[in-house]
Amino acid sequence: MGTKRNTWKSVILILSCYKVKCSLEESEKQVLKQGSFQRLCLSDVSNSSSTQAIEDLSISFGGSKLYAFTLEELREATSSFSWSNMLGEGGFGPVYKGFVDDKLRPGLKAQTVAVKRLDLDGLQGHREWLAEIIFLGQLRHPHLVKLIGYCYEDENRLLMYEYMPRGSLENQLFRRYSAAMPWSTRMKIALGAAKGLAFLHEADKPVIYRDLKASNILLDSDFTAKLSDFGLAKDGPEGEDTYVTTRIMGTQGYAAPEYIMTGHLTTKSDVYSYGVVLLELLTGRRVVDKSRSNGGKSLVEWARPLLRDPKIVYSIIDCRLEGQFPMKGAMKVAMLAFKCLSPHPNARPTMSDVVKVLEPLQDFDDVFIGPFVYVAVSENGNKHKI
Repeated sequence: MGTKRNTWKSVILILSCYKVKCSLEESEKQVLKQGSFQRLCLSDVSNSSSTQAIEDLSISFGGSKLYAFTLEELREATSSFSWSNMLGEGGFGPVYKGFVDDKLRPGLKAQTVAVKRLDLDGLQGHREWLAEIIFLGQLRHPHLVKLIGYCYEDENRLLMYEYMPRGSLENQLFRRYSAAMPWSTRMKIALGAAKGLAFLHEADKPVIYRDLKASNILLDSDFTAKLSDFGLAKDGPEGEDTYVTTRIMGTQGYAAPEYIMTGHLTTKSDVYSYGVVLLELLTGRRVVDKSRSNGGKSLVEWARPLLRDPKIVYSIIDCRLEGQFPMKGAMKVAMLAFKCLSPHPNARPTMSDVVKVLEPLQDFDDVFIGPFVYVAVSENGNKHKI
């Protein structure tokens, strides 16, 4: 009993080190110093007695960066989980928009929040809820969504995050009847997501995100990308191990082929998923589109063979951009996506390498194509002028 309590008390020390009070660039410098602290792993908690672990969790996290809310407090924050406040629903359960201030808890900053409530009949459960707290409760970075607090009451499991006003990349990129997302915004999002993954992979205890997809990249008011939903995240391999063996989970089209075939999970599995997202940003097409013919249902199978050919690659870039993208920059992004999507894990770049490629592409000193005759590549490889 005493050992468990000491373990949880150490969390207070860990969390106190993650105080981000600076600008975006300053925050990124701050998080590089966090590697010297020993992070509590999910296995440290999930292997403990569930009741005791949660009891200690409430005590330890309650006085630190995270708030332990009651169910009634979250009802008040979300207007009793009003349908009008519902932002959406994912694998964990429904998400509600809410508002908190120091009237709810002394010292609590007045802010709009997002409250995620576990669907008791859904596919996820207590372990995924706990994973979110363990990872986001300790890890702080400008490109990870901020966890504010949680609730554990009877069978209820809830999580409170900072509110991301522009929603998910999926909603913004594939929105119908609206202006296309500009190239510069796409590159900003690509870089932000890459920095978030690089931070996870390079920690003293690496984290494998395992569920990177367009719907899990959230955007703030100025399109800063932040990774969310850590329910499926895993601690990376330790010692001489090179991979983690786990049951296959994730979203169709985003999972790396070797992970699907063997259950072996590495940081390079995340790199593959990132390549899929990069391909979505490049083409403006969903990873799986059942409305298309057989050859075009899988975005990766259709587009990857075309990414290395400069004469063809421009024709698969999102036509809604109407040529408003830099030629050299677009080719570099296409080649980066090609490498990330390699069927061989060792051939994929690290996320730090991805960041190095994308950072220079944020400044547009390249020549834009401008309006042009669009040559569409059909799913069978034929070209048609439009």
